[in-house]
Amino acid sequence: MGLPSELLAHGETRPDLVQVKSPDLNLDQSAVAIIDGVESEVGYGQGQQGTTRGGGGRPCWLHQKSSNSNSISSIGSLKPIVVKGNPPTFVSAPGRRIVAVGDLHGDLEKARRAFQMAGVLSSDGQDIWTGKETVLVQLGDILDRGDDEIAILSLLRSMDKQAQEEGGAVFQINGNHETMNVEGDFRYVETGAFEECAGFLDYLVSYGYEWEEAFPGWVAESEKWRQVQKTSQNYWDSWNLVKRQKGVIARSVLLRPGGPLACELARHAVVLRVNDWVFCHGGLLPHHVAYGIERMNFQVSNWMRGLSESDLGPQLPFIATRGYDSVVWSRLYSRDVSDLDDYQISQIQSILEETLQAVDAKAMVVGHTPQTAGVNCKYNRSIWRIDVGMSSGVLNSRPEVLEITSSVATR
Repeated sequence: MGLPSELLAHGETRPDLVQVKSPDLNLDQSAVAIIDGVESEVGYGQGQQGTTRGGGGRPCWLHQKSSNSNSISSIGSLKPIVVKGNPPTFVSAPGRRIVAVGDLHGDLEKARRAFQMAGVLSSDGQDIWTGKETVLVQLGDILDRGDDEIAILSLLRSMDKQAQEEGGAVFQINGNHETMNVEGDFRYVETGAFEECAGFLDYLVSYGYEWEEAFPGWVAESEKWRQVQKTSQNYWDSWNLVKRQKGVIARSVLLRPGGPLACELARHAVVLRVNDWVFCHGGLLPHHVAYGIERMNFQVSNWMRGLSESDLGPQLPFIATRGYDSVVWSRLYSRDVSDLDDYQISQIQSILEETLQAVDAKAMVVGHTPQTAGVNCKYNRSIWRIDVGMSSGVLNSRPEVLEITSSVATR
C-alpha cells in the first residue's frame, strides 16, 4: 500500500507532540502504563505467536554475539526465553512480564527512575536487577541531548547480564540518534557527552581495550569520573577548545563504523518481535516487512560493525535508517489524530493492520515522537506510543513505562 506523503513529514529539530487519551478496556492481555509508580491499565487481546527463523552473524572489532539462536535458562517454572536472529529479531518469552521504556537521551537519573518504576532495578544505588524473569525492551535514542549516554548503555549491559542469570532478559532497539552518530552526525551531542567519550576512551585504554571486562563497569566508574571533572580547574571553561577537540575525536573513534561503541550498538536490532508484540523506534511499515526484518537488522548491524561485501566499504541501509518512511525515522503512527482527516486516519489504520498481519503481531510499540499526554494507544489499541520526553534534554517530563502482562486487567 502506498503511503500518503502528507502523512509522513517529520522534523528532528522540533518533534511532533501528540495529545491523546487511552480508552477503558477489559480484555485478555493487558498493557499497563506505569507513571511514577501508579498503574494505568488497559487490556489487549492475546494472539498466537508467529514462526521464527535464525539469522547470520559476523564478528566486529572488539566484541561480538555470534550465535544465531540461543536460549536463556528459566530459574522458575517458566520455559526458557528463545532468541533467534543476529542481532536478536524474534524472541519467544513464554509467560514473561514485558516492560518497555522509551527514549532516554543521555539522562542517567531519569533512566534509573524509569527502570526502578518498572520494578527491574534496585533503588539503593547498587544497580541490581530486581526484575527476576521480566523482559525489558528499551526503544532507542539513548544517544544525544544528554551527558551520560555511555553510562546508560553500560547500565543496560550490566542489567542484561544480571537478568539472564535469573531467566529474564534486556533488549535494546537502535533509534535514529544511534544511526546518526554512527554516520558521524554529531549535531545533537551535548558538551558533557563529548567529555564522557574522552573519559570513557581513557578508561577503555586503562583496561587494555578488554571491552567485555570494562564496559559494564563504566556506569559506576563514570560517576566517580564526573566528580573529578567537576573539581578540576578547567571544567567550567567553556572555551577550552583543546578539551572539546579531544572529545570530538574520541567520539569519532568510538562511534565510527567498526569502532568499539558502534560495535556495541550493532548487537541490537532496529526491529524486534517479542511474542506477538513488535517493537521499533519510529514505525514499521509494509515495505519494511516485505524487504525482510532480519535482513534489515543484519544489514544495519554489519554497517555499524564496518563490515561490507562491497569494495566501496560499509553501505548505509537506507530503508532502515534514512528518509521519512524509514524504520527509525517514521512518525506515521505517532501523529496527533486531531490534526488528521477521517480518510487519513483510515489510511494509517489500514497500513498498520497490513503491517501487523505481515509480521504476525497483534500490536506495535514505538518511541521517537514525544507524547505530551504520556504513554498512550491508538488505532484500536494496535499502536502504543511510549516516548514521553523524559530526558532533561527533551521535555524533562516524569518517567513512564509500558507493562505488558498476560493477566486480565481493567483500567
